[in-house]
Amino acid sequence: MDEKLLTALNNCSLFDGISQEEMRGILHCMDIKMLDYRKNDFITIAGEPFSEIGIVVNGNIAATKETASGNRVLISILGIGDMFGEMAAYSGQLVWPMTVIAQTNCTVIYFPQDKIIGCCERVCVSHKRLILNMLKVVSLRALTLNRKVQYLSIKSLRGKISTYLFEEYNKKGSKTFQLNLNRNDLADFINVSRPSLSRELGKMRDDGIIDFHGSAIKIMDFDTLKAHCD
Repeated sequence: MDEKLLTALNNCSLFDGISQEEMRGILHCMDIKMLDYRKNDFITIAGEPFSEIGIVVNGNIAATKETASGNRVLISILGIGDMFGEMAAYSGQLVWPMTVIAQTNCTVIYFPQDKIIGCCERVCVSHKRLILNMLKVVSLRALTLNRKVQYLSIKSLRGKISTYLFEEYNKKGSKTFQLNLNRNDLADFINVSRPSLSRELGKMRDDGIIDFHGSAIKIMDFDTLKAHCD
């Protein structure tokens, strides 16, 4: 098995608790394919027929949606081991719900969705584990989408930014951290314009709430930041 593929699958939550030997057996049961993409290539386009579930082997991809007015909304950035298409796979609506774009040169491996939830001939324990992992992945993805809805419901720009920074603080356990998203992607994620985001970050720095340099953020006034999340 290719080392890059093995690394990606080891990092994929779909294969949690599954050994490399079991992984080889599972892959032997499936009609997998691997495709390479160049930066800015369209991997999927919303509305096109759905075919397989994808897992990123290397590089980064962006999952996006377009509003009725044609504006792009960033749903998530996916890297090595991250999966996409699992929400559409078992919905009964066999079209891609979002557009996926290569952020860098990347490689994606594809699994037929029926091969994942269908038991193999041996009804092996590892395949049962795969099905349980898929249920967990779909549940966590639903929670992520719920988080996205939360940002759309926050009315003030400062509230959106403060909520995002507070969540990053909780995840990283430090008042100083690196943002995982650049300014453009962060603006897309919280559904605001890039200039508005930059202006408000500057105002928050002037007000002594945060400080920043590049993608590094430092929370200076934790209580005020938290208050803006309400």
